[in-house]
Formats: sequence, structure tokens, C-alpha cells
Amino acid sequence: MRDVAVVRFSPTEGPGHLADWLDARRMPWRLVPLDAGAAVPADSREFAGIALMGGPMSVNDPLPWIEPVCALLRDAVAAGVPVLGHCLGGQLLAKAMGAAVTRAGVAEIGWIDVDVEPGEAGRAWFGGRARFTTFQWHYDAFALPPSATRVLTNGFNGNQGYVLDDRHLGLQCHVEMTGDLVAAWLASDAAALPAASTPALQSAADIARGVAARIAALNAVADDAYARWARGLRG
Repeated sequence: MRDVAVVRFSPTEGPGHLADWLDARRMPWRLVPLDAGAAVPADSREFAGIALMGGPMSVNDPLPWIEPVCALLRDAVAAGVPVLGHCLGGQLLAKAMGAAVTRAGVAEIGWIDVDVEPGEAGRAWFGGRARFTTFQWHYDAFALPPSATRVLTNGFNGNQGYVLDDRHLGLQCHVEMTGDLVAAWLASDAAALPAASTPALQSAADIARGVAARIAALNAVADDAYARWARGLRG
């Protein structure tokens, strides 16, 4: 099987549970650390699939790799190479496919519920769940690309997840979280957090409270979404 490309944009935002999931199934993967100067791959067909992680930047920032990544994603969609985007990754896929990415109406940080849209797509990608608690840390939000099907929503930002061609998944949230990732983000960006939680912005103490149980529940959600995505991986 070809490698799954895991594109990293920030050293603190690695693949987390996605790496654990791939390793447990002996699916080969290759880290593409753009934050360390790696080149954007030119041909999506080199890979079984392409997974994109999160990052603190905006897809609208004047960064030299934004358009090459978008070109890679357009190539992947055209070639049927499955794309999986987490937060920034979901925004990049939306931008690549012609949708706007703008400042979110409400920034979201912490453990926040999302609803699975009724219909076959939502059921197939999220194991029949109607709602789950996920991890959020974002200031921008995407519109839906043309022909995309929305699969996740909530009251803060309506577009929380979408699928394209029943093969590509773009997420606003972070289903890849591990305890180590949560701890690293709390350590590196504590200044962004309020002293007291609001419904959309949680304090560091509230984010850390019960984190092991929250991670275990979120890993189960990610397992279902990753398994559905992996059905399309190229040999």
C-alpha cells in the first residue's frame, strides 16, 4: 500500500490519534512537515490518501505554501485520492475547492458539542451518532464547497464538517486529540484562554478537567470517521 501523507503545519499540531490509528492497522504513512521546510508534494497520486492537520495560521495569510497545498488538494479530489482535513486542514480543502474561509462568527476553544446532520452521509461517517463532544480551537470558519454535503453543525458555527464525493472529509474540529496534544496546546497558548469559561471559550482548568475520559470518547468518534475515510484509500 502507498503511504498516507500526513501534512503538518505546526510542530505542536502533529497527527496525534490519527498516527496511532494508522499504526495499529499497519497502514504506512509519511509525515510532510511544512513547518520544518518540507516541500509540498507535487502529485497526489503518489499517496494512498492525504491527511492535513491543524495550525495557528489562517488560510488567508500570505504564506508561500498555501497555494501549492490547495493545488495538491484539487489534484487529489480530481484523482480520487481521499483527503482528510482537521481544522486548518478542513479550511484548506474548502478554500482549494472554491469556498470562502472567513473569521468565525464565534471563536470556539474547548470541549464543545456538535450535531451530526440527519441523513445517510452523517450516519455513515460518524457511526450512527446524533451528537458528540469534540475539541475545538479555531478563529476562522469555512463555507461549504460546491457539491459538498454538510455532516456536522452546531449553534456557534453552522459548518462544522462536510464530505465531498463521499470520499473526502473536512472538519472544523479536532478529532485527532490525545492527552499529550491537549497538554501541549494548553502550555503553548494559555494566553488565549479566559479565566472563566463561557459556552464557546473554556478556561484551561475546564479543558483539563476529566480529559482522559473525554479523549477516550473522542478517540471512538475518530475511529469511526477514520475507518470510513480509509475505505477509499488507494492501494
